[in-house]
Amino acid sequence: AENEPLGCMEWIVTVLSFLVFIITSPISIFICFKVVAEYERAIIFRLGRLSGGARGPGMFFILPCIDEYRKVDLRTVTFNVPQQEMLTKDSVTVTVDAVVYYRISDPLYAIVRVEDYSTSTRLLAATTLRNIVGTRNLTELLTERETLAHHMQLTLDEATEPWGVMVERVEIKDVSLPVSMQRAMAAEAEATRDARAKVIAAEGEKKSASALKDASDVISSSPSALQLRYLQTLSSISAEKNSTIVFPLPMELLTPYLA
Repeated sequence: AENEPLGCMEWIVTVLSFLVFIITSPISIFICFKVVAEYERAIIFRLGRLSGGARGPGMFFILPCIDEYRKVDLRTVTFNVPQQEMLTKDSVTVTVDAVVYYRISDPLYAIVRVEDYSTSTRLLAATTLRNIVGTRNLTELLTERETLAHHMQLTLDEATEPWGVMVERVEIKDVSLPVSMQRAMAAEAEATRDARAKVIAAEGEKKSASALKDASDVISSSPSALQLRYLQTLSSISAEKNSTIVFPLPMELLTPYLA
């Protein structure tokens, strides 16, 4: 529409607008000259048609009565995706929170191609999050947050590119589980730890029994070693401050007398 020639009536209206600007000068100067900041751009429509590209930053001129303009903010916008309660691939109910960062890459497309780019991006982010979580298991959702966020960013960026919107970053804030599921997972983890502890204790007992067997073989090969071990046990018992000391009497000491 920008390159199409103006009709006769449009030329007449444009000339009349210039005349109004000249007649009402200098008051019309304060109305027709606009300023946009460094982080803003202005899109001008003249008689409903796009008039040139994005204007700014700085000052620009509009004709009274026939020109209207819309400002677009180019700064990065951050918004929280509303909490989405959904089912994972393995039929577990979870609640997911996410944060999306986006900015306008093309102000012209953001105004002309979509009615409200901000609302459209927010709704698309919520829908995309639900779709992605529905294709993941609970384990993948808890352990692969960065991969999930990156996939969501690529999907959003591809969908919003025709709108002149670029999604810079997506972060998964939190994945909440129902209380019953948390208790079940805690019980499962505790049972796993108990089983691992029993296995470790059994392996320790096995190694200890093997070491005692080797020690007994060494002691049995030398009778004097058993006597030394007995005296060492007596020495360690006597070092303690006990009123009563009970110690075993090995039958090997009585063997000569019995003979």
